[in-house]
Amino acid sequence: MTERGTALASPSATAIAAAPEARRLVRLQRWRRTLQAGFFLLFLLAPALNLLRFDLTETQLWVLGFRWSLGIDAFVRGEATATQAALNILLRGILPVVLLAVGFLTVAYHYGRLYCGWLCPHFSLVETLNDLLHRASGKLSFWDRSPTPRGGRQADRRWWPLFVLSCAVFGFLWATTLLTYLLPPATVWGNLVHGTLTPNQARFIGIASLVFTLEFLFARHLFCRFGCAVGLFQSLAWMANPKALVIAFDRGRARDCKSCSTTKAPGGAACDSACPMRLTPRNIKRQMFACVQCGQCITECETSHAAQHRTPNLEWKVGLDAVRETLRQRQQDS
Repeated sequence: MTERGTALASPSATAIAAAPEARRLVRLQRWRRTLQAGFFLLFLLAPALNLLRFDLTETQLWVLGFRWSLGIDAFVRGEATATQAALNILLRGILPVVLLAVGFLTVAYHYGRLYCGWLCPHFSLVETLNDLLHRASGKLSFWDRSPTPRGGRQADRRWWPLFVLSCAVFGFLWATTLLTYLLPPATVWGNLVHGTLTPNQARFIGIASLVFTLEFLFARHLFCRFGCAVGLFQSLAWMANPKALVIAFDRGRARDCKSCSTTKAPGGAACDSACPMRLTPRNIKRQMFACVQCGQCITECETSHAAQHRTPNLEWKVGLDAVRETLRQRQQDS
């Protein structure tokens, strides 16, 4: 085949190779949203199922349906020695907490804020409320200076009541659910339904509902990026590992981003419009400190470039490939 024939054939070959990958990434996003929905339900139902809660009325911790005790009561009753009590505290209290923290940070060390992007119930609300606000105003946050093109939508003010109502409803649900982690869920919901909340219960739900509603309205991304300790520690662990999973950008083909668009983000640079954390995915790692590894930027990049018979500019890198990406970024900075 001639060089001209090869050149004409190569785009089709690229498209054939890229299309399955684009479909795989779309399926990956569906799987991520399914995990988010499942974990959201688990967050709401965990107190009622005694999967995890601390009952203040009994000063009792419940874990996976069982009463969790440090064994101090036996020591107080004289049924256990001081050594046995100390050993119980170590094995039942300190050790499980340390193992949980180490396991959690180990995952973050290798994969970043994976919990945030794939499980966190707050972040799933962030994405949902982002979509509602975008339908109402064309923006993903009140603090955006200009509208974000997405899905060919035109701002429609009729969505404003639903957005505000959703923030209020989820704020109330958040506050009530958190209270059930401290008090018997049947008591809290029973008092709520019958209008017999105690003054303290009413104050907690009222104040917490207001705080969460305002946060959902105005500070969703700010909380995730700067106010969430769980996310912050994940990011710190991730930044300490040069081999950790990172989004790499092929800067040699940066001009292709001008024509990068999808039906979801038709304005070019589709990855910028897709990021729910309001980040610029093509930035270097330290400027992606709050990246939640949701992969939406990669999905949009893959979809756009596959339609134009090109390989994507964004992709996940891990291990030595991630180290090379970090070194390349440092060289460009210098």
